[in-house]
Amino acid sequence: MTTITTRTVEYPADNLTMIGHLALPAGAGRRPAVLIGPEGMGLSDVERRRAEALAELGYVALAFDLHGGRYVEDPEEMVARCLPLLADPDRMRGIGHAALDVLRAEPRADPDRTAAVGYGTGGAVALELGRAGVDLRAIGTVNALTTGRPGEAARIRCPVWAGVGSEDPIMPPAQRDAFAAEMQAAGVDWRLVVYGGALHAFHHPPVDHAAPPGVGHHPRHAQRAWRDIVALLAECLPVTD
Repeated sequence: MTTITTRTVEYPADNLTMIGHLALPAGAGRRPAVLIGPEGMGLSDVERRRAEALAELGYVALAFDLHGGRYVEDPEEMVARCLPLLADPDRMRGIGHAALDVLRAEPRADPDRTAAVGYGTGGAVALELGRAGVDLRAIGTVNALTTGRPGEAARIRCPVWAGVGSEDPIMPPAQRDAFAAEMQAAGVDWRLVVYGGALHAFHHPPVDHAAPPGVGHHPRHAQRAWRDIVALLAECLPVTD
């Protein structure tokens, strides 16, 4: 197995001290770089492991933070924090830009070859970076079919891949349709994959605290969604020596 290295990085964003997880591939040269955004509960070992998996594939990867080092297990508290955030594109962009600045400042990262991948709230942050016109090579989201302010999707400069469960009550068919209409009207190179029978956060392994209604793990589709994200990066942000 390729030897990777990891470290914790602290940086300011959203009036908090964020604590991200940076994973570096073996070697010494510059590599393409990927932001990874977490579900609304916040950064967990799930996203840390995904950053490490991308590092093993040759990417510099930063799993970014949403809540100043906290993992918000209580669903009501998570909703109370995330709903105002999701309603405020500028706040989301601030969180995304702060993490992207850390990633691009890493000497191993090629600042001109970056992508953003995210889940739930973290995926909404990735999309807002695109709508802000950030130079990204790819955006990938799961459970994050959020729409933006009118006309701003036209600023997206890269392919967008989105995955969602067919039975996700938080991202229902009407939300899928609105997202697709926004991407299409803006002329974005977009794809939407609907995973049959899957609930919200289907990609996330089972948790040891109570999950809200409509949330559940789907092991097969979780693996498929990860393969789809890796394929997106391989297409749009290939690792070359």
